[in-house]
Amino acid sequence: MADLTIQLGRIQLKNPVMTASGTFGYGTEYYDFFDVARIGGIVVKGTTLRERQGNAYPRMAETPLGMLNAVGLQNKGVHYFVEKIYPGIKDLQTGIFVNVSGSTVDDYVETAEIINELEHIPGIELNISCPNVKEGGMAFGTSCPSAAQVVKEVRRVYKKELMVKLSPNVTSITDIALAVEAEGADSISLINTLLGMAINAETRRPVLSTVTGGLSGPAVKPIALRMVWQVANAVKIPVVGMGGIMNASDAIEFLIAGASAVQIGTANFIDPATPVKVLEGIEQYLDRHAISNVKDLIGSLKF
Repeated sequence: MADLTIQLGRIQLKNPVMTASGTFGYGTEYYDFFDVARIGGIVVKGTTLRERQGNAYPRMAETPLGMLNAVGLQNKGVHYFVEKIYPGIKDLQTGIFVNVSGSTVDDYVETAEIINELEHIPGIELNISCPNVKEGGMAFGTSCPSAAQVVKEVRRVYKKELMVKLSPNVTSITDIALAVEAEGADSISLINTLLGMAINAETRRPVLSTVTGGLSGPAVKPIALRMVWQVANAVKIPVVGMGGIMNASDAIEFLIAGASAVQIGTANFIDPATPVKVLEGIEQYLDRHAISNVKDLIGSLKF
């Protein structure tokens, strides 16, 4: 059996399969489908300093080879997470990351500071890239100075694994990656959703209440794969790849492109057991190709 452990910045994961924020709840919702402790890590839903109601309905729409979402980071706030959610997931035997978002730098900092005190949360995923909120979110992830600023300030108070989630809605994602690496990011995850929209031709009205939203699913995979490859070749810290991963073959492509780990997102809505199926598929691939350590697959693209 191949060695599947990977080093993600400051922590070690038992394998490179993770779940993406916003698609896996707090993990407990999936207990009936598979043993969540089998996978390398989970990223719980977006958490903000204060409660957010999210955007008005409709805020999700199916598209060819994907879906649009404009949920808008609906959550009950970090204090609710600490008091009500954390006690129920803290003993889960896998890497737990909290996806942290905010409207201001101070919001990010205060939320990260609170989560820093939680013993059984080894890392956060700093979301500077959400395309479906009206303030904050993607605004911080679309320029090098703003991305660098929020990472620098969070790094000052957050002492554990700091993963930064990047937006694909930029001119040069490698420049953003280098900027956040320089300010202390331990790892980088990409890509978040692409900005898109859908129109009802009969009514001539937008399908989403927010007009635009984040596109995910198989349609974005070629773009995600290209960006992961570019970033992995530009930075020295680990890269976590995501974007349209529906099966083990997709995940393996991201590892070959340079990702140290992958996150499963939209596929969870189609088949909740996808993460463990992806894990089993990676194991079978390594055995079939006589690869004894998954690290030998990472960044192994041939030319």
